[in-house]
Amino acid sequence: MIKVAKIKCLGGHRLRATFSDGMAGDYDFSAIVNQSGPMVEPLRDPVFFARVFLEDGAPTWPNGFDAAPGWLRREIEATGALARDAAA
Repeated sequence: MIKVAKIKCLGGHRLRATFSDGMAGDYDFSAIVNQSGPMVEPLRDPVFFARVFLEDGAPTWPNGFDAAPGWLRREIEATGALARDAAA
């Protein structure tokens, strides 16, 4: 099972995820945080968004919102941005 091993906020609503298999890529959450709903509303604030942390290999925010690692990897791969992490 793929998990996120490292997460880094790149500013705005962009994250760089490094997965447990050494692959990595950037993802822009702007489209998600601009949706309606009480869980995504706090993420619109870039300071709150930057408080992302890993819980059981999933990017998670203090309000309980999280992103499934498999979904995140597929999204990054679909943009062509998934590549071997040079630091891995």
